[in-house]
Amino acid sequence: MTTQPAPHSGAPLRPVVDVVVVGGGPVGLLTAVFLGRAGLQVSVVERWPQRYPLPRACTIDHEALRILQAAGLMADHADLFEPSQGERGGYEFRNDEGELLQAIDWNRIAESGWANTNGFYQPELEAVLEDMALATPGVTVHRGWTFQSLEQDRGNEQVSVQVAPTEQPDETERIRARWLVGADGANSAVRSGLGIGVGDSGFEADWLVVDYQPLAEEKWSAFVTQYCDPAQPATAVNSGPGRRRFEFMRRADMTVEELARESTAWRLMAPWGVTPQTARLERHAVYTFRGRWAHNWREGNVFLAGDAAHLMPPFLGQGLCAGLRDARALSWRLGMVHHGLAAPDVLDTYGPERTGHVREIIDEAVAAGRVICELDADRAAARDAEMKRRSLHPDAATREPPHPRLGEPSLTVGSGSTEGRLAPQGRIRIADWVGLFDDVVGGGWQLISRVGDPTEHLDDEDTSWFWQIGGVVADVSGARAVKDLDGAYDRWFAAHDCEAFLARPDFYVFAAGRHSDIPRFVTLLRQALTSPSA
Repeated sequence: MTTQPAPHSGAPLRPVVDVVVVGGGPVGLLTAVFLGRAGLQVSVVERWPQRYPLPRACTIDHEALRILQAAGLMADHADLFEPSQGERGGYEFRNDEGELLQAIDWNRIAESGWANTNGFYQPELEAVLEDMALATPGVTVHRGWTFQSLEQDRGNEQVSVQVAPTEQPDETERIRARWLVGADGANSAVRSGLGIGVGDSGFEADWLVVDYQPLAEEKWSAFVTQYCDPAQPATAVNSGPGRRRFEFMRRADMTVEELARESTAWRLMAPWGVTPQTARLERHAVYTFRGRWAHNWREGNVFLAGDAAHLMPPFLGQGLCAGLRDARALSWRLGMVHHGLAAPDVLDTYGPERTGHVREIIDEAVAAGRVICELDADRAAARDAEMKRRSLHPDAATREPPHPRLGEPSLTVGSGSTEGRLAPQGRIRIADWVGLFDDVVGGGWQLISRVGDPTEHLDDEDTSWFWQIGGVVADVSGARAVKDLDGAYDRWFAAHDCEAFLARPDFYVFAAGRHSDIPRFVTLLRQALTSPSA
């Protein structure tokens, strides 16, 4: 697989499209793929003429892999991701003497059907996503073009976008679109152009990020290890097949310039036996870890996604995952509104849902950062004693990663333990076909029961409407065609004391309850999509 920078696509700018996506990173490209497959005309505008050739994000979770599965990427490219499993899996906290403070077992198949945590090499993922975007009918990728400004004609529901070649900023052109998605990173020109303010968690720390390829076998006790050493906080992480990453916090007695030196990277990695003789240095760069979020994710027909909408410290590995969630949550809404299957008001729930969800993850990442970044020796000793005490609790080793509920107002109904949270995906068998549910039965809207045919209580009109919006149905009781091979659905239904659920295309539960509630689920969904403000 090539990971070399891609040349300019050469496609001429189209004066009128359905959506302009500003930003050609993973979030922008995935958004374009989903929208193109939904039948929209999409132009991606990216200011850099070539792909960034070095790694940035390096871990990805189960939910993000299910999103990539929905885009068709996992069928041929699952080998891009190295799951956390076995003896070297899990997430550890150690003190300055290397003593284990807490071990969290994330070595499990999560509810999305994929390993909970996975390492990957971002340039390879971006290369695949760009190839997919270029191969998707209706999608064009324009590298070397910079977004300059936008104007909204609210009466005609259009956005006029001014762009120019990055190296020739005076040669401007305009694209008219129904919608614009700003996926242009932390310093988003789209967000700035809209005048959207940013909230701040108050957490800020400079860290050196070092990526390398081991030249000799290394032995690590965990997939991710946080070294909570007040003399030098550090992180070690498996960053994909054949690669590893270290991160080192900047102390007050070191300048940013000194931290950024290659010699500093080698000196800080030396205690772990990582030297020029045992490793090939791939990248070293200083980043400021922060927790921030946009106050609004939508202005008229312009939306924010990815780092343009939120930033978080990397201690939970959730930054890119959150951006991929944005791409899926926004694209299915835009697709349905474009085809008249949902009212435009459905778009109003995108920002509140995603803001509430990502704010909880940001808060948890910041809390982890405050633990790891402690530089006072006495406070660090007290922290270590408390972590050891907590580690004695029976559930300490199996603490779950964050699973926030969608923010409000959300496109869900009910207030139980399931609505607004992730729906499961398990391996199933239909006749001789074995695979994950989304691949075998289908993604989109899912109506699943464990006690019978989900359509048996639906009238013909509701059944026809559900098929029309791309819905799929399944009885996973085992009495019919679909066999729940590993008991994933059986466990989920038992844990939540319900018999049926209706899940959205981004895999969040719209409604859950008894099998007899299914007609009500469909009625409420129809009302929510077609008359959301009623």
